[in-house]
Amino acid sequence: MSTIMEEARRGITPLIREIAKKEGVSEEFVRNGIASGRICAPCNPVHDPEPCAIGAGMSVKVNVNLGTSRDLVDVDSEMRKLEIALEHGTDAVMDLSTGGDIDAIRARLLGGCPVIMGSVPIYQTGLTAARRDAVVEMTEDDIFGGIEKHARDGIDFMTVHCGITRETVSWLKKSGRLMDVVSRGGSFLTAWILHNDEENPLFKDFDYLLELAREHEFALSLGDGLRPGCIDDASDPAQLSELMTLGHLVERAREAGVQTMVEGPGHVPLDQIAMNMQLEKRLCHEAPFYVLGPLVTDIAPGYDHLVGAIGGAVAAQNGADFLCYLTPAEHLSLPDEDDVREGVIASKIAAHVGDLCRGRGRERDTAMAKARKQLDWDAMFDVCIDPVKARAYRERGCTEKEEGCSMCGDVCAIKIVGKYLVKDPDDDEA
Repeated sequence: MSTIMEEARRGITPLIREIAKKEGVSEEFVRNGIASGRICAPCNPVHDPEPCAIGAGMSVKVNVNLGTSRDLVDVDSEMRKLEIALEHGTDAVMDLSTGGDIDAIRARLLGGCPVIMGSVPIYQTGLTAARRDAVVEMTEDDIFGGIEKHARDGIDFMTVHCGITRETVSWLKKSGRLMDVVSRGGSFLTAWILHNDEENPLFKDFDYLLELAREHEFALSLGDGLRPGCIDDASDPAQLSELMTLGHLVERAREAGVQTMVEGPGHVPLDQIAMNMQLEKRLCHEAPFYVLGPLVTDIAPGYDHLVGAIGGAVAAQNGADFLCYLTPAEHLSLPDEDDVREGVIASKIAAHVGDLCRGRGRERDTAMAKARKQLDWDAMFDVCIDPVKARAYRERGCTEKEEGCSMCGDVCAIKIVGKYLVKDPDDDEA
């Protein structure tokens, strides 16, 4: 059976047509992008989500992480978070549940999720092993069995930490890192390698992983298990060694007709973001890049959705294709529903800023400018990213009958100039 990538190499498919229409580009552009691996369109037929394309020439996409923890198992709350994320335009969702009946939670989220959905199967595998004995006692069969379980359920893309090898782990001791390993999946496999003195099964048996991906049609999101957990650790040998390994795996996946993305760093100072984006594109052969933030400072707990949005906008400007949101609760607790709302909106703003830098989405800003010039509040609310919050602020300061707002009142610059400035009718409308 042919994969999405292999079908694209033969011609235009219905999926390609839908993506081209949605993105406002030619069908041939999308076909070439998927065929070459520069565009990833995850679509497990069991789930059959709305078409979504990530990568070269596409709009910047946003992912929202959901899921329970051991301390907070409230599936109804996670479903409400899903509704909030969808309402505010998330392009993807990942289930990172680690508490309760994980299989049942995943099934319920999948059933209510029309957009592409991802997971990190080794979370469940590691936790199952820990309840039985210890995380480091996972077997190879456990690891691949967990991946196949998620695939059969309909997961469209999976984070798999294939780039953590005995060699890359050795760099941890040489790099002088402050934070060692902050990726949960990365920590599972790092500990497994050190305890068992064996190679990572996801790297050693990568061909078998590709067979599973082909059989079940899920995309690989090649995880950055050695991503920096603080800005002092950014761009160090451990991170870059893993990135180079992932570049080789991207080529092998493409040869097998399997779609891949590459996951990128978490904490990176602003002046290193462009370099990190360019390195990924060069070392990983223009594979779509999926970044967590990046967070550009470590000192803002409670505001990391803003820190991540700053980094995400610069990352998107310089080539990142997929932004994983952060919430105000990052590093502190499981996010609540308000945290999810704030997080997804911050990341959607960052994605739009990145799109503007890449020549997309300007018409929306132009519509806002024209509405502001006319003091047309309804038109402003129609085009803004969060009309509910915008209306609340508007109503807080003045009545709806007033043209201006309570910031300027009668000395509104737009009203004053509009009264006296008469433009030449031959000039283009502002």
